[in-house]
Amino acid sequence: MFQSLLQNILNALQWGSFYSLIALGYCLVYGVLLLINFAHGDIFMVGAYIAFFVCTFLLGKFGVITGMPGWLVLSLAVPLTMILTAVVGVTLERVAYRPLRRKGVNRLYVVITALMCGLILENGNLALLGASRKSFPTLIPTKVFDVFGVTVTNIKLMVIGVAILSFLLLQFIVSKTKIGMAMRAISYDRFAVPLMGIPADTVIVFTFVLGSAFAGLAGIFFAMTYPVLDPYMGALIGWKAFIAAVVGGIGSIPGAFVGGFLLGFVEIMVRAYSGQSSLTDLISFSILLLILTLRPTGLFGVARRTKI
Repeated sequence: MFQSLLQNILNALQWGSFYSLIALGYCLVYGVLLLINFAHGDIFMVGAYIAFFVCTFLLGKFGVITGMPGWLVLSLAVPLTMILTAVVGVTLERVAYRPLRRKGVNRLYVVITALMCGLILENGNLALLGASRKSFPTLIPTKVFDVFGVTVTNIKLMVIGVAILSFLLLQFIVSKTKIGMAMRAISYDRFAVPLMGIPADTVIVFTFVLGSAFAGLAGIFFAMTYPVLDPYMGALIGWKAFIAAVVGGIGSIPGAFVGGFLLGFVEIMVRAYSGQSSLTDLISFSILLLILTLRPTGLFGVARRTKI
């Protein structure tokens, strides 16, 4: 019984790591712009596909000639995937969000635009690559460790470690650097910041770079763990990551991190002990709804006050 509980906790940590990495992107954009970037889940999907093409290119073009090992391919694919996914996120910001922001349109139109961008990414992928699923190549052989009867793999440990390191890095950037201070200033008063000589557009672009890069990072490790890609893979997990960010406290980096792990923990435990896998989402979201009922701002959220 105890071993089964530990096994489920490890599984929850792995599953929650993906939610946390995606939720951090939602948190960043909302914290700076008060914009819910509903296309973020599809940016995660694009990141997984970018990782697929980067890895297959490196393995196919150079693997035969140089015998490039899988760990080296992974070491090159991670930064390349994050950079290329960040380019996709910045492109969305420049093409879709910035014109609306400069015109000062109602926030509802920006949300509708974000939903439209997500649909464009999904269906654009479908049109370009077809409906057939892609099988992600094996980069690192899976090693299984048995610790006191609990099974853990090297991939699972890597995913959990990457999520924790990403959170610590992001927390450091936002709280200890000048660009992080500018991001916090824009979140407090976006209209006063340009008067102080801070280039608001540059800070906003950097925010999209960070958020999209973490989505790409989640995409490559998700593809390594569950190596089957399809154009709609980011829709459901993106919505769930957004819910995790809301439960943790939208706009709070620790809240997004904890909320992702909380959702992963609830889902795995419900699936493991209820015996009704088809009811996992119903029970999980009911528990999260109860949490929001008791604490509407989320676990780490703070109610915003509007100045008049």
